[in-house]
Amino acid sequence: MTPTPPPTPPTPPTTDPTWDPQQYLRHADHRTRPFQDLLARIGDLPGHAAPRIADLGCGAGNVTALLADRWPQARITGYDTSPQMLAEAAAHARPPLLDFAEADAATWTPTETYGLIVSTSALQWIPGHAAYFPRWLEALAPGGTLAFQVPGNFTAPSHTLLAQLRDSDRWRPRLHGTGDRTASVLEPTDYLTLLRDLGCAADVWETTYLQTLQGEDAVLDWVKGTALRPVLTALADDPEARDAFVAEYRDLLREAYPPGPYGTVFPFRRIFAVARKP
Repeated sequence: MTPTPPPTPPTPPTTDPTWDPQQYLRHADHRTRPFQDLLARIGDLPGHAAPRIADLGCGAGNVTALLADRWPQARITGYDTSPQMLAEAAAHARPPLLDFAEADAATWTPTETYGLIVSTSALQWIPGHAAYFPRWLEALAPGGTLAFQVPGNFTAPSHTLLAQLRDSDRWRPRLHGTGDRTASVLEPTDYLTLLRDLGCAADVWETTYLQTLQGEDAVLDWVKGTALRPVLTALADDPEARDAFVAEYRDLLREAYPPGPYGTVFPFRRIFAVARKP
């Protein structure tokens, strides 16, 4: 059977949302748990106790530090495009073994051989990211691992309501398509097929976390750190419009996610893959 070729890499986007590390880290426990679950399924790496590791889309660096805890002798670099996130990540650096650098996963070309290339909650921002799998797998040592986790909740009310509001008559002229990542993430079976066609032993699964968020407008507070960032960036020069959009979106979220006696339940589906190179 002829392997299914990955899609042709698209032209990388020219604009990125502006990130707020402190807002993102307000829900650090819930955001870190999927990475811990991914990490638990990664086995031994080539290089024994001192593998070379790349973390693509490292964000604030808090999860990259967990890699250093797992492999304390490893040489680890976290890559991200956000100056704000990299400034926050610098506090987790452990020279000379753990450092951070600016790089876009869509254009990153490995110049070394790695035991592990990992990414968590980042590839959904890269349309056609599966097209880069061959490049990354080529950079792995024999027996090396490509592991990633992406959200799979784009049909949840938090995202469908946001898309509908962006596309409403009032907001379409300024926001149509802003931050739309629906087509960026594949289904688990598609990732499994692609990775196996590329010759890997692949383990792919999904988990829906029933996250219980605390505080007033808890789901709005969550999306302010992620899904809402492109809109907040696009409206940054018009605070009145930004506040009006957020108020409309807040009211929709309140109806979709009413608080309960123990907090606001926010179901969150995530997709995981661990692929080992022969």
